[in-house]
Amino acid sequence: MITLAQYLASIYILAPERRLRNVIFDPNLFLIVTASALVIASGYIINNFYDAEKDLINKPTKSMLDRLVSQRFKLTTYFVLNFLAVLAASYISFRAVVFFSAYIFGIWLYSHKLSRIPFVGNFVSATLAITPFFVVFVYYKNFETVIFVHALFLFLLILSREIIKDMENIAGDMAQNYKTIPIIYGLGRAKALITLLVALTLIPAILLVQKFNIGYMYLYFIASILSLILFMVLLWKAQDKKHFVWLHNILKFIIVVGVFSILLINVDLVLNRIL
Repeated sequence: MITLAQYLASIYILAPERRLRNVIFDPNLFLIVTASALVIASGYIINNFYDAEKDLINKPTKSMLDRLVSQRFKLTTYFVLNFLAVLAASYISFRAVVFFSAYIFGIWLYSHKLSRIPFVGNFVSATLAITPFFVVFVYYKNFETVIFVHALFLFLLILSREIIKDMENIAGDMAQNYKTIPIIYGLGRAKALITLLVALTLIPAILLVQKFNIGYMYLYFIASILSLILFMVLLWKAQDKKHFVWLHNILKFIIVVGVFSILLINVDLVLNRIL
């Protein structure tokens, strides 16, 4: 999904003036996207490695499947994927190698230490999630305001999702002595913080509808605004893990639909390619 999002963002948002063929078959962009995918894949592995005991409580079925793969194989795959990512980056430039090496270190540091620190872990996780878009943004050197507004919308949405995940996984976090926001401050204050973040998310969504030319993608943001208002209502009614899983899935659904809705920015381009 992130690979698709990087390409769609490059075509419709970051480099709309370039010919479609030039973007899709750009070897440097391909290497950036490939390196990003490899680092993210390795990131899931190392995060799973450190969260293994917590997942025994929060995700027992997943943990049973995980046990079919040895820890040694997981770590070997982790290092191989990171090596391939840096190797891909080396074909771009030395700065790309430094960037992806720092990205790998950031994911490891988050999994090993920062995920246990309240709010800092959530903030870092959301930042790491949008980093693949940042590297493409830097590659095209597109500094238009609309890019930052899009990024702010996505960042706040992911940050809200991270805190919802903490509410969803509160049992395992307590057992493993994780200091998350719901554990330290309680569910009430966690809900208040999520409500604030979702309310702030509405601001870039409204700006994108009213102030910027985003084609038919404005329909997505209108739907997102309505969905987020409903989300806040359901949030305050949520009481147990089942409810929090539903809320998590709502935010995940908004993010995934947002990837495909990028196509709505220039429908003519899509139709011309299909026809």
